[in-house]
Amino acid sequence: MKIQTMSDQQLIHLYVAGKEVGLQELINRHKSKIYTSIYLLVKDQYLAEDIFQDTFIKVIQTLKAGKYNEEGKFLPWVLRIAHNLVIDFFRKEKRTPVITNGDGFDIFDVIKVYDENVEDKIVREQTYKDLKTLIHLLPSEQKEVLIMRHYGDLSFKEIADITEVSINTALGRMRYALNNLRKMLESKELSLKC
Repeated sequence: MKIQTMSDQQLIHLYVAGKEVGLQELINRHKSKIYTSIYLLVKDQYLAEDIFQDTFIKVIQTLKAGKYNEEGKFLPWVLRIAHNLVIDFFRKEKRTPVITNGDGFDIFDVIKVYDENVEDKIVREQTYKDLKTLIHLLPSEQKEVLIMRHYGDLSFKEIADITEVSINTALGRMRYALNNLRKMLESKELSLKC
């Protein structure tokens, strides 16, 4: 059987059996889609290349450890690894998100921007820090859509394509993420007042 006609699963078994050509074919087969999805999120060629390499290091480690069990779902599994690495990168960068959605709600409307004194600056920085913490408490699907929309500046159609869900599901996840953030912010304010 020619290697190009083998299924992803067959190529994985070939690689696990010690034949590097199995992994080479998997990378050749999927590199464009994986790299593009990373690049769309980070918008930086060199960073995308680094995350692409890190993604396949994790893939290799998982395959060699015998821990791969995503039968028939190799590409979605690799894309999920890549997305998690992108999220980890932004978490380490500690970038401050500005999040809006179609209904005009901006999570930072609660924060006024004006000439601030030291006290205002401390309050603003703490609020940004608290918001980042709250974002990381969201369910992973909601957090992923929110980060892709903000950091990657992706349309909901692009998000839907990358995460392999419908546009309505992507929109719903964003709506739930924003609603959950609102609830967490409100409960945090209540707990601070008590």
